[in-house]
Amino acid sequence: MRITVAQLDPIVGDIRGNVAKAAAVLASEEARTAELVVFPELFLTGYPPKDLLEHRWFIQRAQKAVEEMRDLSRKYPDVGILFGVPLQAARQHGKGLSNAAVLLSGGRVVGVAHKALLPTYDVFDEARYFDPASDVRAIPFKGEKLGVHICEDAWADTELWARHRLYSFDPVRILAEQGATLLINISSSPFHMGKEKLRFQILRHHAQRYHLPFLYVNQVGGNDELVFDGRSMCLDAGGEPIAILPSFRECVMTVDMAQRGIPGGYTPQDEIASVYDALVLGLRDYFVKCGFSQAVIGLSGGIDSSVTCCLAVEALGRENVLGVSMPSPYSSKGSIEDARQLAQNLGIAFKIIPISGIFAAYLDTLAEHFAGTEPNVAEENIQARIRGNILMALSNKFGYLVLSTGNKSELAVGYCTLYGDMSGGLAVISDVPKTMVYKLAAYINRHGEVIPQACIDKPPSAELKPNQVDQDTLPPYPILDEILYYYIEEGYSADEIIAQGLDEETVRWVVRTVARNEYKRKQAPPGLRVTSKAFGTGRRMPIAAKFEI
Repeated sequence: MRITVAQLDPIVGDIRGNVAKAAAVLASEEARTAELVVFPELFLTGYPPKDLLEHRWFIQRAQKAVEEMRDLSRKYPDVGILFGVPLQAARQHGKGLSNAAVLLSGGRVVGVAHKALLPTYDVFDEARYFDPASDVRAIPFKGEKLGVHICEDAWADTELWARHRLYSFDPVRILAEQGATLLINISSSPFHMGKEKLRFQILRHHAQRYHLPFLYVNQVGGNDELVFDGRSMCLDAGGEPIAILPSFRECVMTVDMAQRGIPGGYTPQDEIASVYDALVLGLRDYFVKCGFSQAVIGLSGGIDSSVTCCLAVEALGRENVLGVSMPSPYSSKGSIEDARQLAQNLGIAFKIIPISGIFAAYLDTLAEHFAGTEPNVAEENIQARIRGNILMALSNKFGYLVLSTGNKSELAVGYCTLYGDMSGGLAVISDVPKTMVYKLAAYINRHGEVIPQACIDKPPSAELKPNQVDQDTLPPYPILDEILYYYIEEGYSADEIIAQGLDEETVRWVVRTVARNEYKRKQAPPGLRVTSKAFGTGRRMPIAAKFEI
């Protein structure tokens, strides 16, 4: 069967625009010889639609869009059209809504598949909106039996997940037992580092286990914190790649699923390159889909703001990025010059707005009230909040979106200032540990110096008091990041982390400090997810709580 894979970037809620995208694919030269065109999960609404699904008017618009797709299919009577959409149940039971895949041909509904496995872990909350399928059935079409299933339905392989079995049955196994001749999975599977290799392993295992070709069609694009990498795959019955679509960009490709795959034809993308591409795509789509075009960034001369600025230039274009240096009494001359040099290297607009006078005015205003106390973080954080105010003033006046530049390590232990450096509309690298920030900087400089070497070499410092460096108060970043990985991503207890050979006092300080700063993270701007466990919607910890770790 010749199948056109439509790896597209829908906009959540833009049902009319998403239908128009589908129409453009069907009218394209690429789909001219196809027998079937396949779109991703919940394509007509975009994924994830979240609480839009709780509004009757939204579901009615989605149902109307299905009728529009039926009308469209009459124009292409020889082509099947498979797409994802929320469907109301004919009989009201449970929530009365399913995450469905609809197959149309010649103006008729040929078959419907309902998602059986509804994920409720990490960033997923599908049981909040949908009822699971009551049964799983292959769909006869053009002499084949299509084993259509949806995203999570392919992730129930009990051999791969023997230690973490989440579900009581495997939809892919049931479809294969029913005599499916081609397995098709439509997905909206978000990216995190390393997931691409895991997906390939799962899909390859299904193909080899059931001796069936496997087609996987994934959404691409950024939606709020989530980035979808695409990387759709067509595998033969031996699990070898017939075609693998590119990562992080739209692609429409017609594939003959009867072909033999190429042994060893799969090469995963380099992990740091994939994180870079994910951040660029997530940033670009956040701006486009939210209606912004220009960004403003506070440039400290450090590595975090430098990497964030480079990502913004790649995503938005140099003409749409403004860098602002805001030196205080404690800023080194080198930091100002490093920020200026970065701006010159990138070709962006650059301003210097000193804050020493404003800071002095704050201290003078508060002198009576601070009398008899020693300077501490209160005075330090005033500087960060002045800078946040300046960036927000530029945002209000000229329509820039402020990009905050804090990394995951800082956010984890609260080494950041509420209403200061945490101000912004998007936290670009808030899921990037500090040690990975350095790897991103090296990747950005792979063809020549873009980020000045001094930004990379200097000890990290907030420069909020004389001779300050981060590791006056924090463990060395390689140690901190290792502890944070075990605690946040792997879910280890303090004792389990200590058993990995890490210092007990340091471990207990880190896990206590992470818990103590939950209130800060609750007020942070949305951040782009690139690890398997990001702060935000995928990690919902209580703030007013007392527990031992």
